Amino acid sequence: MQYKSLGHSDINVSQVCLGTMTYGEQNTEAEGHRQLDYAVEQGVNFVDTAELYAIPPKAETYGKTESIIGTWLAKRGQRDDIVLASKIAGGGADWVSHIREGQTRFKTDHIKQALEGSLKRLQTDYIDLYQLHWPERNTNYFGQLGYKQKEQERNLTPIDQTLRALKQQVDAGKIRYIGLSNETPWGMVQFLTIAKQHDLPVIVSVQNPYSLLNRSYEIGNAEISHRENVGLLAYSPLGFGVLSGKYLNNQQPPAARITKWPHYARYSSPQGIAATQAYVDLAVEHDLDPAQMALAFVNQQPFVTSNIIGATTMTQLKSNIASVDIQLSDAVREGIAKIHQRYPNPAP
Repeated sequence: MQYKSLGHSDINVSQVCLGTMTYGEQNTEAEGHRQLDYAVEQGVNFVDTAELYAIPPKAETYGKTESIIGTWLAKRGQRDDIVLASKIAGGGADWVSHIREGQTRFKTDHIKQALEGSLKRLQTDYIDLYQLHWPERNTNYFGQLGYKQKEQERNLTPIDQTLRALKQQVDAGKIRYIGLSNETPWGMVQFLTIAKQHDLPVIVSVQNPYSLLNRSYEIGNAEISHRENVGLLAYSPLGFGVLSGKYLNNQQPPAARITKWPHYARYSSPQGIAATQAYVDLAVEHDLDPAQMALAFVNQQPFVTSNIIGATTMTQLKSNIASVDIQLSDAVREGIAKIHQRYPNPAP
């Protein structure tokens, strides 16, 4: 396992990060604990979660993922060996206690309430990386294309207020570092600029989607990652598992995410399916597992700090972690480039 510095922080994180959003929905507590044990044995020291998980989000499973991680931490001990990341939810889930009128406001009372809830469920005194799950403002995220201006955005929290609220929790020792998620280049630059102007916490990471099917991060955000030392924590590197090829030819594997929830169609457009077929064919041509090829591509991008992998079975988890040992040949990289030219970002 290789490790990289988490932005300007003094934390080193593993090349792959264990994503946990299936815990409490597709995975039981016992299965989640087995995954965590195995990942740590393989050198993974980075675990990502969120107050909103399990996914798909609903009142019945809100906070379950954090609770499962919490019981594992309590059983295992050695909390300081794990880099733990979580997130405060955005709007749209009225059953979350700190969300009011359908919208989280990233200000003092909301952040404090959300953080205290996460700490209690995780059974820890601090979170290493606390992230804003998605922007409070209207902008492009979760696959939205074409920025749509709203004349009025009521009660938006100024970014400096959000940073001051987060600083209170950093000063209290409950957060070590902060990051963003589902963020645009404009948002990244604003958080960086305002933090430096007012001596407030500077973001160390951004968690955005990135995969062979969605390389839109390269267009604007990647330069910011490079110049400002704000690494990408890449999520959905397999596009909900699509890039494994298991859904091609209208297959519906039992218990698989898109089989269970067909509305998760972000990576299953006609263009996305055609691109997936091309990538799977390329992997087979070079005797590679399609999923491992897709993960290795993400692992080897210089602006990626860590690749957030997820799995519902131990077989998937072992294969995904093993992707760190794969180096793509020049021929494979050239093949990927040609497919990307033919199908540029088919599933943003």
